Amino acid sequence: MLESTVAAIRPLDEAAMTAARELQGRLTKPAGSLGALEPLSVRLAGLAGACPPPLPEPAAVAIFAGDHGMHAQGVTPWPQEVTAQMIANFLAGGAVVNAFARQAGASVTVVDVGVATPIPGADEPGDPSGPRLVAANVRPGTRDMTVTAALTRDEARAAVETGIRVAGELIDAGAGILLTGDMGIGNTTPSATLIAAFSGVDAEAATGRGTGVDDETYARKVAVVRAALARHEPDPADPLGVLATVGGLEHAALTGLILGAAARRVPVLLDGVIAVSAALAAAAFAPDAVGAMVAGHRSAEPGATAALRHLGLEPLIDLGLRLGEGTGALLALPVVTGAVRVLHEVATFDSAGVAEK
Repeated sequence: MLESTVAAIRPLDEAAMTAARELQGRLTKPAGSLGALEPLSVRLAGLAGACPPPLPEPAAVAIFAGDHGMHAQGVTPWPQEVTAQMIANFLAGGAVVNAFARQAGASVTVVDVGVATPIPGADEPGDPSGPRLVAANVRPGTRDMTVTAALTRDEARAAVETGIRVAGELIDAGAGILLTGDMGIGNTTPSATLIAAFSGVDAEAATGRGTGVDDETYARKVAVVRAALARHEPDPADPLGVLATVGGLEHAALTGLILGAAARRVPVLLDGVIAVSAALAAAAFAPDAVGAMVAGHRSAEPGATAALRHLGLEPLIDLGLRLGEGTGALLALPVVTGAVRVLHEVATFDSAGVAEK
């Protein structure tokens, strides 16, 4: 599945992008007056192979959840059980991601790809119209990457292919855009490690304070990232190997979601640092996958900016967010929709009878 998905990813359609640029030039507005929305609309036309491209709706948020063996190294003050407890909160509709999803009219799918503790209420029937849980646990959390590889290659592949399957299911159900979400106590540490491995930035430059840790905990985080990089010497030319040695199950699954969307030529709106670290892996598998990626926001985590720079993506909004869950992507969703709606609905100078300069 992984190989066939990567093989299906193609470059953006140049003819559709040319048509979108020409249409932008004929619309009743000064050329370039919509700033970043104009090249975004052109890129989405290239992804769809059509001008105008389909409106990116309905939206589907996929939250991948997993736990991390290096939690034992003291990289966060939050207990590991919070991962499962927050999944229960997502399913009950009580998290920030749920509030933003309701506002945007987006569906929420939560995927247990590697949670280490039981999810409260997971066996109870939920609201069929509300968030749904997909049970796809590859293993109960990763191993401690400072001691051994976080995952075997087979486990990493299984998680990536879970993400590909979820992408296909959501698109088959009608989703016009996928939004990345994540949950995993301690997951900013493997995110920083992935960013350092793929982009070449220093461990300290890739590592942020996550949930707002103190100086002592931050120093431990940086030390864990350095130790993992030194132990495994991950090769960015082998993205599956990088995910296996220093990644998380949710990172691998997000990588698959991005690849699956790119193969189906459906845009994927990236959230924060966890998402962009997975996007680096997806780009290493298939450079043309970047054409399907839209950077929703600039996370406050410094590694996110390094990753976006490496990918050549500019975020749509910058609000100092560092929550994850998919919250930043949801806030950026109306911007993406607006960029495409302009091509569908704004009159040209000729059709409106407006004189050009």
